[in-house]
Amino acid sequence: MEDRERRALQGAADFDYDDWQQPNLSELGLGCFMRYLILSDIHANVTALDTVLADAKGRWDAAVCLGDIVGYGPDPNEALDRIRELNCVTIRGNHDKAIAGITEAEDFNPVARTAVLWSRDRLTSDNLGYLSNLRQGPVFVDGFCIVHGSIRDEDEYLFVPPQAIEELRIAPTVLTFFGHTHRQGGFMQRRNGLAVINFEPSDRTLIWTLPVEEGGTYLLNPGSIGQPRDGDPRAAYAIADTEKGTVEFWRVAYDIEAVQQRMLDALLPEPLILRLAVGR
Repeated sequence: MEDRERRALQGAADFDYDDWQQPNLSELGLGCFMRYLILSDIHANVTALDTVLADAKGRWDAAVCLGDIVGYGPDPNEALDRIRELNCVTIRGNHDKAIAGITEAEDFNPVARTAVLWSRDRLTSDNLGYLSNLRQGPVFVDGFCIVHGSIRDEDEYLFVPPQAIEELRIAPTVLTFFGHTHRQGGFMQRRNGLAVINFEPSDRTLIWTLPVEEGGTYLLNPGSIGQPRDGDPRAAYAIADTEKGTVEFWRVAYDIEAVQQRMLDALLPEPLILRLAVGR
């Protein structure tokens, strides 16, 4: 078990519902019974993001983003520009906070810290302002909620069932989407108990369609677009259909070598470049 998984098991205080946030959906043109494109952990990889948007074209009505738009990758401004063009409900991730200067880069490992400082130096003032003003999850969207790490702590890694049981206990909605771990899947509590959702790497594009059952509660991770860590290097995303009551998990291949070359040209750390090809 990794150190951060051990730390995650130590738990956190119950979520304070006085801090619950809900965006003005009418201003965003959103309403009930829509198809939502669920994006997460883009990490300044605009090639992967553009590929996802092209792959999902025509299959969604509105988008949400679970944070970490920037960090690690070579395209911080381009990734932010794309997300802003989508006019989607977006929350911040830990890399977004660090690059915006909300938290200290010293809290990151040396490789991640290098990418944080590199990204911070290259953001336009407009994009830096946007990043600084992103909301903290949880945020409620059309019957489900979105968080970066967990309901209780935006920086918590949800890896294991004991954590999921506590999150499912306090979940205020049937569906909660989370990111941060870069692993597509999650957890579901149904009548027959808790189940862990993991996917083996394959060549399928539609990985699974999950029916949302009455009486169930779900913590679902769409996976990472820009830096997957579940053994499948393809960009990951999900589509939630609130009318049909389904969540689709998708993967799509993108031009990894082109991204690696831009990272090499930018002198970003080699471990970040190499891991894209293996999805770890």
